[in-house]
This record gives sequence, structure tokens and C-alpha cells, in this order.
Amino acid sequence: MNTNVILRENVDGLGTIGDVVSVKAGYARNYLIPQGFASIADQRNVKELEHQKRQLARKLEKVTKDAEAIKARIEKVTCEFTQRASEEGKLFGSVTSMDLESKLQDAGIDIDRKKIQLGESIKSLGEHVVPVKLDAGVVAELKVVVNAEEEA
Repeated sequence: MNTNVILRENVDGLGTIGDVVSVKAGYARNYLIPQGFASIADQRNVKELEHQKRQLARKLEKVTKDAEAIKARIEKVTCEFTQRASEEGKLFGSVTSMDLESKLQDAGIDIDRKKIQLGESIKSLGEHVVPVKLDAGVVAELKVVVNAEEEA
């Protein structure tokens, strides 16, 4: 005899969180429910699950909308740096994510530097595009321009 349960955790070979699956009654009663991996899929629990899914969808929509607004602001900004460089265009210093974070803060955009996906610091002149990971999987592209310092 099978029992319908709602998964509260990802269970290998069975499903992911929120799935309603049919399992043997003994498996549900002796393992899934006592371990906290599932709950019985009665009417009340199914309605509660649907309500939680609607709330999460609304929250995700709001977070995505906010992230898109921040993305638009970031992509309007160009971070310009003037650094000492060699004849070949190699910088004597480098431009780091901390530098980018402070330039964005000067522009009125407060972003944690851990979200700036700079693989390694910029060590050459020219234009660079740096991805900035925002919430809800939104990725903005920050334009960075590094110019050579004029010799005196």
C-alpha cells in the first residue's frame, strides 16, 4: 500500500523539496517522517505547501525586480582609474575588487565586493568588463577603464 508524502528535504532517487511523491507506507512511516525528510500529504499540508510556494514566488519576483534595478544602475556607471604603467601597458599596481567597490560607492551604489566577480586583479591598461553577481541570479556587467598616468 502506498502513501503520498510531501518532501521537506532533497532525497536522492525520490525527489526534491516540495515534491509530492508516492512511497510505500512502511518507508514513509519508519524512515521519511521520523527523520524529518517528509510529512503526510493530507489536505491541510498540501494547502500549506501551495501557500508557501505562492509566498516564495512573490518574494522571488520582488528580489528579481530589485536586482534588475540595481543592474541598470551598475551598467550606467563606468569606473575609471588612472595608474602608472610601463611602456608595454602593464600596470605597476593593480585594480582590485576593493577599488571597484569604492568607485561604486562613490557613484551611490552599495555593493558588497564579494559580489564583484573579478577573477584576478586588473593589471593592464584599457577597457575591461567585470561581472557583478546580484540576487536572484541577475548578473550586471561593470565597465572598467584603466588609463595610463601622464608623465610629468
